[in-house]
Amino acid sequence: MPDPGPRKARALMIQGTSSDVGKSLLVAGLCRAYTRRGLTVRPFKAQNMSNNAAVTRDSDLPPGPDGQIPRGEIGRAQALQARACGVEPSIHMNPVLLKPQTLIGSQVVLRGRVLGNCRAKVYHKMKPQLLPAVMDSFHRTAAQADLVLVEGAGSGAEVYLRKSDITNMKLAQLADLPVVILGDIDRGGALAAIVGTHALFNESEQARVVGYIINKFRGELSLFEPACELMTQRTGWPSLGVLRWFEGATRLPAEDSLALERPADGEGRGLNIAVPQLSRVANFDDLDPLAAEPGVSVRWVKPGNPIPRDTDVIILPGSKATRADLEVLRREGWDIDILSHARQGGRVVGLCAGFQMLGKVVRDPRGIEGEPGETPGLGLLDVETEIGAEKKLIELDARDTLSGCRVTGYEMHMGRTHGPGLERPWLMLDDGNGSPRPEGAVSADGRVTGGYVHGIFGDDGFRAAWLSRVGAQASALDYEARVEAALEALADHCEENLDLDALLALAR
Repeated sequence: MPDPGPRKARALMIQGTSSDVGKSLLVAGLCRAYTRRGLTVRPFKAQNMSNNAAVTRDSDLPPGPDGQIPRGEIGRAQALQARACGVEPSIHMNPVLLKPQTLIGSQVVLRGRVLGNCRAKVYHKMKPQLLPAVMDSFHRTAAQADLVLVEGAGSGAEVYLRKSDITNMKLAQLADLPVVILGDIDRGGALAAIVGTHALFNESEQARVVGYIINKFRGELSLFEPACELMTQRTGWPSLGVLRWFEGATRLPAEDSLALERPADGEGRGLNIAVPQLSRVANFDDLDPLAAEPGVSVRWVKPGNPIPRDTDVIILPGSKATRADLEVLRREGWDIDILSHARQGGRVVGLCAGFQMLGKVVRDPRGIEGEPGETPGLGLLDVETEIGAEKKLIELDARDTLSGCRVTGYEMHMGRTHGPGLERPWLMLDDGNGSPRPEGAVSADGRVTGGYVHGIFGDDGFRAAWLSRVGAQASALDYEARVEAALEALADHCEENLDLDALLALAR
């Protein structure tokens, strides 16, 4: 039976035939397009699996001793969708966030609060217990909107997971959501994916689908029209449009590390930055503003490849499993490359977990990220880190007194770092609420730097100052304006390729 809870908004759900078909991007584009039409729009994704997360100002936790409301976290994709709606992100837009730590386990975050680490089998048994919180968050989101655009997860046709589903057809049935199926023609097999999805659904699920959209189309549309006719004939679902390839997708933060499998651009630019592609890389969009600079090449180094010799700066990104990814560094021989690069006067930067890896040791006595124990770091900074049970979530908007630049971003980590190296901080943050506080560390020669702040390169002034310090020249890039322009272009793209009036009429 549909859930009888109160709801102001109409809603429409976008499910995919698989992961990475473009659900998040389509929802972001629709969020901006319908917001521009004067509707109050909100995104919703019941469960997201991603190590790219954003800090929210709301939380499911009580205020602390200082009266401050603790921060929460949601998937980066839902934060971007909230931005497309022109509103602050909320824990209720993505009540369940899974952050993979091993091949078979993840950290489970419920409405911004860490529940703990679970193996996949345990989590699947836990999911029905999370459903009341998911439905409550959906109704809270809907109560604030005219339209809720709901994103499914992975493929909605994974029927063997039907009993434990909380994010695809089970959610659609409980909230009485009409469903649009999104297929991806770029990878091939769109016809089989749409027809196969219909074949795997039961009758009630088939009836809930109001149509399908084909995404990432390139070429002559008339050649594809017979396939659409065949899909409609086999499924009874109408075609709701074909979205052509959107060139501006790379100007928007990607949801997960699948994006790193695509070829990089910018080869041969002035400043060469190399980034080892760690197995549990997190918040890799930290590097997007640098990659957007015309004079900078950001190259992700894939396993099996050495760090290029022409590298000027090596950046160690965030990770959801610091000790495990230290082992990856050693297994790939990247530790040797990094240490050699540093000995020869090259620059190294560590962000969050990357900062922890640059120290002498990372300890995890409670087994928060894996088996209890400790792992030697790279020893390039005179600091040590211990992984703790409490996650630190901080939203930052401060001035760095060392560079004189504004710094915005966030901290999101479970480790605490200490040691003599902190006496030479990377930043001295002044938020106007008291004396400036030190953040991060710099080596004695000034060429190895690390800190916990995510998003630091998104500030144009700080990025320009940092580039100047490493021997490069920044452009006049306004990064935030670039993201806004990309969202506007995405909304235009949706308007041009889809009948948004007809799509809105299907919401209920």
